[in-house]
Parts: sequence; C-alpha cells; structure tokens
Amino acid sequence: MAVMKKKALWRVGAFVLLGGVFMATTARAATTPDSLIKDSIDVIKAMMQEKDVSDMADVIRGAHAVAFIPAMYKAGLILGGEYGEGLILRKQKGKWYGPSFYNLAGGSVGLQLGVQKTAFVLVVNNEKGVEAFLRSKTKLGADATVAAGPVGRRGDAATDAQLKASIYSYSMSKGLFAGVSLDGSVLSISVKRNKEYWGKSISADDALKTAATDKRILPLIQEVERISKQKK
Repeated sequence: MAVMKKKALWRVGAFVLLGGVFMATTARAATTPDSLIKDSIDVIKAMMQEKDVSDMADVIRGAHAVAFIPAMYKAGLILGGEYGEGLILRKQKGKWYGPSFYNLAGGSVGLQLGVQKTAFVLVVNNEKGVEAFLRSKTKLGADATVAAGPVGRRGDAATDAQLKASIYSYSMSKGLFAGVSLDGSVLSISVKRNKEYWGKSISADDALKTAATDKRILPLIQEVERISKQKK
C-alpha cells in the first residue's frame, strides 16, 4: 500500500513538473528581447514602490552591472526546477553598455506544488561578477559568489566594506520584495536573444563593450538611474 502511494505521489509530481516545464517553455517561446526589456522596466517600477527600495538603491549606485530576470518560473512537486531569461547592462565610468541576454536555470528539492513566478534584479558588485555573465556557463555560488541583497535591517548594516558578494539578488513575488539567494543556479549566455537584439552574432563580451544608446534600451536605463537616486 505504501509503495502504491509513493508511486502515485511521484506520478503527480511528474505531472506537475511537466506542466510547469510546459508553461515555462511556452513563456520562453513567446519571449523576445523587446519583451524582456519592457518586462524589466515593469519590475523596476514595481520595486520602486517598496519601502526598502533605498537599500537596493545604495547597492546599485556602486554597481558594475545590473541584470534582470522579469520572470523566473519554479515548478514541481518534491523535485522541481527553475528557469528564467534575462538581460544585463554594464556600467563603466558612469556610462552604460549592452545589453547582453542570458538564461538562468536551477533545480530544487523540497515541498513545492504547481508553478511559481518570481522576478529578480541582480546587482553585480565587482568585475568578477561581471565575468560570470561573459562565460558560456557559470554556477552561482561556486564560480561567482551570490547572496541575498540587503534590505531592512540588513540594508542599514551594509556598508561598502561589507559588500563582499560578487552578485546581490533582489526578488519580487506576489507583491513581496526581498533579498533572495540564487546559490546553485546556472547562468548561460543566450546566443539566440543576443543575435535577435543586435541583428548579428555577437559575444556577450562585445555586447557589454558596446554603448547602450539604442532607443529600445534607453527607457530601462532611465528607470535604473531613477531608482539609484532613491534615498532613505
């Protein structure tokens, strides 16, 4: 009897996971560089409404780059998976470069049911963090340190000397704003999205060395600059 229940549980889990993968795949098929930019703007605007946004603004002001994942999908039962597409903008000497597009995927074990959708903003604190987005694949936590971005009391305690992680992650899910770690997730360059945006095959390195002056990306840069000016 116990074996039958266990098998039934795994069947349900497989069904939910496959359903989640189907939904994430469908969303991926509908994604374009322009939609990723537009959705990233919506995410940053939503975060602007949160009371702790000034803590993220403190980190963004000194950032080497800022990356976005407008929709990270988590799906499964017992065994699960996560997938999202995003873009990154690099900042050097006050000027913005890019974007370059990437994918983020991960696995998880634990009690979870159905499909969850979360938006992320990743603040890259140093050049080692930027390099994570230039390699074909990077495992966060192993190849580049990642930590939950400081908010609330942790935000008050965070000084420049304490910003040791290469990447800080902030999330927005069901109206909640928080710093959430993506330790163990894998970054990979989206060759397809880069080609769609730039109109040619281009490396992530070259994309992030190209001035971000295209009218498609300027509205997102304006929102990032606006949020960086938030003060406590």
